[in-house]
Amino acid sequence: MEEGYQNRTAFIKGAKDIAKEVKRQASKKVGRSVDRVSDEYSKRSYSRFEEDDDDDYPMQGSQDGGYYRGDSQAANDDEGGHSDSTEGHDEDDEIYEGEYQGIPRADSGKGDLAGGPGSITAGAQQFRDIGASEAERRKDQEELAQQYETILQECGHGKFQWSLYFVLGLALMADGVEIFVVGFVLPSAEKDMCLSEPSKSMLGLIVYFGMMVGAFLWGAMADRIGRRQSLIISLSINSIFSFFSSFVQGYSTFLFCRLLSGVGIGGSIPIVFSYYSEFLSQEKRGEHLSWLCMFWMIGGIYASAMAWAIIPHYGWSFQMGSAYQFHSWRVFVLVCAFPSVAAIAALNAMPESPRFYLENGKHDEGWMILKQVHDTNMRAKGYPERVFTVTTIKTVKQIEELVEIGTDTPIWQRYRMKIMGLSQQIRKNILACFNQEYRRTTFMLMAVWFSMSFSYYGLTVWFPDMIKYIQKQEYDSRTKTFTNERVEHVTFNFTLENQVHREGHYFNDKFLNLKMKSMVFENSVFEECFFEDITSTHTFFRNCTFIASLFYNTDLFKYRFVNCKLINSTFLHNKEGCILDFSDDFNNAYMIYFVNFLGTLAVLPGNIVSALLMDKIGRLRMLAGSSIISCVSCFFLMFGNSESGMIALLCLFGGISIASWNALDVITVELYPSDKRTTAFGFLNALCKLAAVLGISIFQSFVGITKAVPIIFAAGALAAGSFLATKLPETRGQVLQ
Repeated sequence: MEEGYQNRTAFIKGAKDIAKEVKRQASKKVGRSVDRVSDEYSKRSYSRFEEDDDDDYPMQGSQDGGYYRGDSQAANDDEGGHSDSTEGHDEDDEIYEGEYQGIPRADSGKGDLAGGPGSITAGAQQFRDIGASEAERRKDQEELAQQYETILQECGHGKFQWSLYFVLGLALMADGVEIFVVGFVLPSAEKDMCLSEPSKSMLGLIVYFGMMVGAFLWGAMADRIGRRQSLIISLSINSIFSFFSSFVQGYSTFLFCRLLSGVGIGGSIPIVFSYYSEFLSQEKRGEHLSWLCMFWMIGGIYASAMAWAIIPHYGWSFQMGSAYQFHSWRVFVLVCAFPSVAAIAALNAMPESPRFYLENGKHDEGWMILKQVHDTNMRAKGYPERVFTVTTIKTVKQIEELVEIGTDTPIWQRYRMKIMGLSQQIRKNILACFNQEYRRTTFMLMAVWFSMSFSYYGLTVWFPDMIKYIQKQEYDSRTKTFTNERVEHVTFNFTLENQVHREGHYFNDKFLNLKMKSMVFENSVFEECFFEDITSTHTFFRNCTFIASLFYNTDLFKYRFVNCKLINSTFLHNKEGCILDFSDDFNNAYMIYFVNFLGTLAVLPGNIVSALLMDKIGRLRMLAGSSIISCVSCFFLMFGNSESGMIALLCLFGGISIASWNALDVITVELYPSDKRTTAFGFLNALCKLAAVLGISIFQSFVGITKAVPIIFAAGALAAGSFLATKLPETRGQVLQ
């Protein structure tokens, strides 16, 4: 009796088990078919299956050990068979092979995303050793780097990368423009704003100080809030203050606007190269990062062409009385903001770096962007049917750094705590660049960046200054000198230029509606003379005496009278501000723009050579070889005694040294892991701008004194940089960390 009852019970239980299994298999096939139809060629869907009412338990389990879903696997699913990875699981925790499960949470009981074990209780995780957590995070980063390279190979190189190339090229172009803006407007701005020599020097250097701060700030921010977001914010700051700087009238406000404009554009180089590199596979990275460098050259050409076309046209201006003046050089400043504005608009159509998302545990976002890259490239190549086979991507374990903020906390205090938390994270990231693993690399790169920047920027500013000095020497050689002349009852109504008058006596003379350019009067007497409507440039009166003379509507301000005596003399309706007259420096302006245009265009061959050979001969050979050749070319500067000779040497030096800059950009990107890449790049680029300020200041001080010192400094710095570059590790053929 009991035996029959047991057999009947076992029979009923077996029937129930069979019914459950049939129901499960039917639900599985229906759900998979719906997923395949509704979500084909887009993101994977998630499927959850309901159990019987008496089996209402949460589902747990682990994923399959692979990253891809192949055709054979899909066929196996259609047949209803189970994979080895699901064999042995209970009904309530079964996971179907190839099914996309999303990002495991800390409380889900899952292991790492690769499918391995490692379930840890919340209490154990809370007290986990920091060193072990860092080691696990580093292991995750290495696994992600390998898989990410494989995924980029599947995505291919095509339309998406080229679209991003032109978008980021605009941002890099804006950086190139910013370097040249102040140099081009300085000859006009110094007259428009009555700048002294110290003020001109500060205006020339303020952009580098701003870029130094910006590179450090935005480079660090890009590792915390994202490459795309940081780049948009930095370019927005650059655009806003570039716009303001074209309208402000005072020197101090103009200086402040250019400083903040430099802070904004400072983030361009470190973010652009890091951003673009994370969409490039190993065999394409060196070449295409070098092609990207061409946009810096295009920025210089754009600035030179716009300056050439706009600034000399002084008719493109208006003024409101004598208090507000908007001359053509301000139009040029406004036009130079266009690349930055265009980059901002184009970046809104581009996604964030998927590598940044994966490094920060955002699996779904990273997967969707990589799928977008794959689908865009495949459609452009004529293979729209190819499906993105990646289902799961490794993400890096996050070390939580949470700060509890109550709902009753004031808003300002919440923002303060967020800013403090972000600052601590940035500080931690910067210090990580100097830990035992990266200390040697960082110091070596610091030395190479500093030496190259010191010599390159110092010489590129020294070249135009030497050309100006040669021009000035030639101009001074044509100066006419007059001594002990006596002029009475004469009316001067024509231009007076490049003359020196010593110990002259002028009685009852009239100077009417004329221009004085490079005029010097020394130890002379002006008695009962009349000056009306005078415009002067580089004109001074030294140790002169004015008796009963009248100055009406002139720009002869006090600083033009050096140790002079004014006896019964009157100044009426003096002109306010400085008078800007482009006709005085028309030819010189064209020469400046033409020289910079040629110097910028000369880097084109170096860009092409570096792009074609970067992945063939390696980064270190390119960097060291170009630096050595640049070092040798410095000694030819001794033979530059004419304008044409200096221009030729400028083109030679620029064309050779650009290859070393391209190699240095590539190797800097590849030597640091993704979570520290823009931080390290930004720090090194900030050091680069500091070296530029030192190089410019030192080299300029020797203009007109000696050529030997700048040449020795530049050659020595380049020789040291090339030697240290050989001590860096070669990164060609390595996956992006």
